[in-house]
Amino acid sequence: MSSDDAVHVPKGYGAEVLIAWGDPIDGKAPRFDPQARNSAEDQERQWGQHNDGMSFFPLPRGSNSSRRGLLVSNHEYADPGLMFPDGFTEQNLTPARVRKVQAAHGVSVVAIELREGRWRVVDSPYARRITGFTPMELTGPAAGHELMQTAADPDGRRVLGTLNNCAHGVTPWGTYLACEENFNAYFGTDVPGFDTARNAVMRRYGVTARGAGYRWHPHDERFDIGRHPNESNRFGWVVEIDPFDPTSTPKKRTALGRLKHECATVVLARDGRVVVYTGDDQVNEYVYKFVSRRRWVRGKPVEPQRLLDEGTLYVARFDGRGRGRWLPLVHGQHGLDANAGFADQASVLVNTRRAADVVGATRLDRPEWIAAHPRTREIYVSLTGNPTRGTDNGPPVDGANPRRDNRFGHILRWREAGGDAAALEFDWDLFAQAGNPTRTEESYKGDIDGDAFACPDGLWFDAEGTLWIQTDIPTASIGTGVYEGLGNNQMLAADAATGRIRRFLVGPPGCEITGMTMTPDARWLFVNIQHPGETAGEGPNKPDPATWRSHWPDGGQSRPRSATIVIRRLDGGRIGS
Repeated sequence: MSSDDAVHVPKGYGAEVLIAWGDPIDGKAPRFDPQARNSAEDQERQWGQHNDGMSFFPLPRGSNSSRRGLLVSNHEYADPGLMFPDGFTEQNLTPARVRKVQAAHGVSVVAIELREGRWRVVDSPYARRITGFTPMELTGPAAGHELMQTAADPDGRRVLGTLNNCAHGVTPWGTYLACEENFNAYFGTDVPGFDTARNAVMRRYGVTARGAGYRWHPHDERFDIGRHPNESNRFGWVVEIDPFDPTSTPKKRTALGRLKHECATVVLARDGRVVVYTGDDQVNEYVYKFVSRRRWVRGKPVEPQRLLDEGTLYVARFDGRGRGRWLPLVHGQHGLDANAGFADQASVLVNTRRAADVVGATRLDRPEWIAAHPRTREIYVSLTGNPTRGTDNGPPVDGANPRRDNRFGHILRWREAGGDAAALEFDWDLFAQAGNPTRTEESYKGDIDGDAFACPDGLWFDAEGTLWIQTDIPTASIGTGVYEGLGNNQMLAADAATGRIRRFLVGPPGCEITGMTMTPDARWLFVNIQHPGETAGEGPNKPDPATWRSHWPDGGQSRPRSATIVIRRLDGGRIGS
């Protein structure tokens, strides 16, 4: 296992950086300044920071090309301490600096092409940045509702920006779903006496007056919850983006619920209805699925079909006997009525978490990515861990969450009744419990058949049915305590049939391995390396290179940069075969 400042892949494979934070998205964009002197306007035309979920879309649209395509990637968050020559403090923030940090969020679309055996970013009319201030449309049941209305948008149908985009999804009609996760971190207020504890919606989502360190609200008033309390309701959604139409307006699909979305994994039910699975990335939260009202009709315009605007949102209950059920989150059913504080379906969706509380869903150990097996139709979810499980501060141990003080996480698997994604009942089991076999505590050892790992996060199936697992051990804990001997965060390949798991890649210090996609011919694998060198504080002042734990990918005394790497077999064969 590795702990050095490099990316390691197996013998017989090669890896190189394709694009990193601050690199231009086309030939007209400014280049990255190693001293972090790029402006907000520069960042609007550069690859964003801390890339996460990602997908490859072949060019031309609808083709199966493995030589040209669009690479679309989320940018989960930004580290202001790396973005300015003098680092970050609350005192040195200005509106221009806030704008630059907002521009590093969102989504990037770049065109890439295989030339002489190497992938390169090329000029293209499709190249596009979607940021924390890109205009977006709210659609579905909550659009226009009073909970979505603000002084700047009294109609409640237009919002600026998407933030904290974590994992993602891809629709059968070729659009990209970006998922807004920890949106609460960006809001705060200095209004005297403002108490978020009195607002049930804010309280349930962790929106506080102090905020979580970004301190945008003194410089961008829309993030001041004391003045604009509904603005935070306009984040926490799944955002649909058409990468093939750079003039299109991204759409926040409110029918899919408001939560800290980790992913939006799309499959089709047997009758052609669209099913979207999503996890709420926080300890003691839930797994959901949306089932469209209408069937997808290939070849017809998607928007009139309203596939992601009309349907039913469900939340999962995992019973202890390996059985489970999907509970509908529908106004007027299962206690979701005015007596419980839900005036209508829009209020159920804006406050999805509390609706799931009311119907009695199963609290899980931090639900993250969800992946669907391409052949068996089984569904897998990574539960990264939960140190509160079985303690005075958390829920009791149960069948789906079988370990107290779960610091290593596990992967659940379920099979929808009849193999139909729209079914309301399912069978489930534990696919793997991560752990450290050198530990003496039984609950920390795990049951891994193969290479040890901790904190599963990213999950993705390739076309052959290999389950790829990416890990996210907390930054401050990598290589220490219960994680000693496990090395840096890594990516593993699992045989879903046998449960055998083997290590494939190890990243540099402080990083998370997250986001992966392949070309259709499976000969090129794209992987995101997020926040190399991150310190435990995640965002303090960082002007001194001597304090940086990593200088990847540029080396020397360079500031660390999140980046996308491309991996190939040196003999030209299929990845993983």
